[in-house]
Amino acid sequence: MVNYGVERNIYSRKYVEEIRERVRPIIQNVIEPNAEIIDKEGKFPRENLLALAKEGWNSVTIPEKWGGLDLGYLGFSIVVEEIGKFDASTALVYAMHVGAAQTIALYGNDDQKERWLLPIRQGFIGTFSSSEKATGGHVWFNLSQAERYGKDYIINAEKSFTTSGGEADFYILQTRTPDTTDPSDNSFFIVDGHDKGITAKPWKALGVRGNHSGPITYRNVKVSHRDLVGHEGLGKEVMDEGVNPIYLLGLASTWLGVAQGALTAAVDHVTKTVNKGFNNSLADHQVIRQKLAEVKIQITALKAWQLDLARHYDELLAEGEPLSLLASEVIEFKVQASELADFAARTAMDVAGGYGYKEGIFERLYRDARAGIPMAPSNNIARDQVGKLLVGLPLELWNEGRIK
Repeated sequence: MVNYGVERNIYSRKYVEEIRERVRPIIQNVIEPNAEIIDKEGKFPRENLLALAKEGWNSVTIPEKWGGLDLGYLGFSIVVEEIGKFDASTALVYAMHVGAAQTIALYGNDDQKERWLLPIRQGFIGTFSSSEKATGGHVWFNLSQAERYGKDYIINAEKSFTTSGGEADFYILQTRTPDTTDPSDNSFFIVDGHDKGITAKPWKALGVRGNHSGPITYRNVKVSHRDLVGHEGLGKEVMDEGVNPIYLLGLASTWLGVAQGALTAAVDHVTKTVNKGFNNSLADHQVIRQKLAEVKIQITALKAWQLDLARHYDELLAEGEPLSLLASEVIEFKVQASELADFAARTAMDVAGGYGYKEGIFERLYRDARAGIPMAPSNNIARDQVGKLLVGLPLELWNEGRIK
């Protein structure tokens, strides 16, 4: 377990920095060296996840009783950000895993926590499986529906963009409740990732090539009643109060980390690259410095927002208040962070000139950063949701006639 030399005060900068310092050795010794091969080979970052699990980071939000570090949403956001600075694929896999584990921690019973949370310290990996091709970016809208099998359930579903697809030890799967005709009546199940009825297709993508978010099919997968999360029909609450907050915070923190990774790489390049003909570096040019400064200023602003959001989540949990109070704000944060990552990666490639365009760190960061904008909720859908809330219009999340 991680021992801290400073008081666990979420408003203390020393405490925040100590979390960063504690996780950095794993990032520097394992995750950073693996980043290039993960990208080139599309390799799932299992080695990285195992190294994090060994030190308890895969259970970062989980209470100590269940093998966790109990560092809350603040600790989670910081760790995701630090990983994202060096490898977006690992950061996304990690964020989805912690989110899946947190869903069990919030809504699971003691039997589920013992069976699914305790093994995380030995390397068990979980993830969400929600979105379906038929409803696209409307990830909350499922057409699949669980069937009854005595007291248990049968799952037949075709899911899309399931991070860690084919690699996870368990999936937090969302589908319609058996027998319901209401599209908003959903339930969540914990599905054993090693079931023979699960088939994951290869993941081939422009960037984040190691996160394995390809299509996944569930064919006659039997799920015990023991692994129903909460009770039937609890899906909307689980989504609003459990899944969305940590999922969106994790995504945004990943892209905030990617933005910082791009800035660091750009600064390193422009300070070390010297034009011997003029005897000056790229950093001697005012236009280069101004471009980098703009990225730095935006990063600083978003880091403050990130910590404020994470702290607020921890406060709401402690007070028993609904996390959905921050629903619009965390969506806004995801939009800003993903577009900052894209801006930072483009700027880094720009200041690096021809060197930035060739295969390497800048090219990889540019490809990875592009993933944040369409990643659900896509920034287009997210802006529409925020806009509707702003002017008092209904979101119409489950209006089947409007889904194309």
